[in-house]
Order: sequence, then structure tokens, then C-alpha cells
Amino acid sequence: MSDAKSDLPTIGKDSEVTIHYEIRLPDDRVVDSSFDTDPFSVKLGSGAFEPRLEEALIGLPLGEYTRILLTPQYAFGMPDPSNVHTMPRGRFPEDMNLEPQLVVEFDLPNGESVPGTITAVTEDAVTVDFNHPLAGQNIQLIVQVLAVDGQAAPADSPALQGEAP
Repeated sequence: MSDAKSDLPTIGKDSEVTIHYEIRLPDDRVVDSSFDTDPFSVKLGSGAFEPRLEEALIGLPLGEYTRILLTPQYAFGMPDPSNVHTMPRGRFPEDMNLEPQLVVEFDLPNGESVPGTITAVTEDAVTVDFNHPLAGQNIQLIVQVLAVDGQAAPADSPALQGEAP
């Protein structure tokens, strides 16, 4: 007799997956969630999802509904002091209301943009932290695996039933 769960596909490093996910801080504050919106579909390795979070998904079977606890090194990394920069106030629009905790998009020379969080403002300078806002944080990653490589979860799978684990 075979185990039905072992017959289900599992997420691999190049899988196309459809999931619901939620990222929570240790105090259960929700930072990001797809549970109230459409599921999130992604090809692992494409760069559309944080690579360390992708690693946490590898090996999960279709239909899984689980909570994964991740330390900073397995989530968004540790803050890097070299990613904090002080810039002249003149580099920002005069009418921009700069204050700590404000997230500002900065254009890179290659045309991409990167968010930075303002941490300090003086008359002449603005300090911006380009670390990920969750760097240094333990997180909870709650995942419902709805599809793996085009195969949908069975109707009786834990991913389609009940509350989060």
C-alpha cells in the first residue's frame, strides 16, 4: 500500500508554485500576506520571491499547510552597517516631507529602483538604511501549497482546510 502523501509532488528548486503565504513577526504582527488576496504564483529561482524564503519552501509537498520559524540568517539576513548611507539634504525634493521611518524609492543607474528607510534627518543631511526592513528579525512563514508544477492540491488536503497551523 502506498502513502498518498508520498505520491504528491514536492516543491523543488526550479518548481512553479502557487501558494498563499503570510509573514509574521514573533509577536504575531502580520507584515505581509496573500491570504486575503489572490494566491501568489512564482517560479522558484526567478528572483520574484526572497531567495532564503524560497529555500524554506523546497521539499514541501503539494497540499501542505504549515508554519515555518526562520531566524534572520534564513529569512532576510542581518543588517549590514555598510548599507546605511548619509546623503546631502539637497538630493531630495525640497517639498518632500522627510522623516524617520519614511520609505523612499531610489533609482539605480541600471534603471531598477531600491527602497530605503529614512532613519535620521538634519537640516543638511538625511540618513537612509538600505537594509531589508525585516533584516535581523526572526519571522514566521505560514504557507499553503496550492499547486506545484501545474498540479493542484487535492480537495481534501490540509492546504484547503481549516485554520493556520
